[in-house]
Amino acid sequence: MKYSGIGGQAVMEGVMMRNGNKYAVAVRTPDKSIAVDVKNTKDINDIWHKIPIIRGMVSFIDSLVIGLSTLMYSASFFEDEEDAVDKSKLSEEELKKLEKKEKAEMGGTLVLSFVLALGIFFALPYFISLGLNKYIESQALIALIEGLIRIGIFIGYIVMISHMDDIKRTFMYHGAEHKCINCIEAGKPLTVENVRTATRFHKRCGTSFIFIVFIISVFVFMFISFDNTWVKLIARLLLIPVIAGISYEFIRLAGRHENGFVNIFSKPGLWLQRLTVMEPDDDMIEVGIASVEAVFDWEGFIEENRECF
Repeated sequence: MKYSGIGGQAVMEGVMMRNGNKYAVAVRTPDKSIAVDVKNTKDINDIWHKIPIIRGMVSFIDSLVIGLSTLMYSASFFEDEEDAVDKSKLSEEELKKLEKKEKAEMGGTLVLSFVLALGIFFALPYFISLGLNKYIESQALIALIEGLIRIGIFIGYIVMISHMDDIKRTFMYHGAEHKCINCIEAGKPLTVENVRTATRFHKRCGTSFIFIVFIISVFVFMFISFDNTWVKLIARLLLIPVIAGISYEFIRLAGRHENGFVNIFSKPGLWLQRLTVMEPDDDMIEVGIASVEAVFDWEGFIEENRECF
């Protein structure tokens, strides 16, 4: 496998692919056509994207913002007719107001989602683990149990939502995204037939990233020792961006190198992808291909790296 540098995510009935400063969203619309939207993003060659760990923190925030905006874009194709707004009939001033409203809604949704995630996956396991202080003296052991509770809640959450029909289809588009990238990085032309035979698992997956965040948090939280319960919780929350930065470095290493250490520590995340990455149908693969081709010259990549495959 040859590192291509592209990555993405599944959206509602579609796939987002990102390559450098450009990203594209391809969506299978209700009329069965494929709509593709290409946009530029911030410069990834600035100083903040070059400093280890810091670049992971910055990339994590960028990914959250782009991920939510592309998800909202894809959802706009499936709004009820009475809720849909025909932007072609709006004046320039009305368009600006609508854009401000959409940005405010997106910001509010992002903040709310982040707060809920912190509450469910970090604060809840922490408060559950406080009950162990009566029975266990070792704070390191309590931190380990807290981490296991956190992982258990996350896996339970994934299992629960995976039974929802809309989520199942999103996980299938997730598979289309992975399979397109794997097809290219294996040096095969990006066709439906070739993509179909590619593996749906990938070490740079966001699922693996989240799982690694939880694993690393176990070891980091072992060293937080404050007597005050709330100070201890705040310290944990403040360290999450740092943990995300460390996790990013591992995912970056895993995506660029093949060795025993990387392969062993990638296995838990790859196993978890069995729950979040499903086999797509050919229509979904076509959407993934359209997203890739909007931002990436896969033919040039294969030709340039032909000797590496």
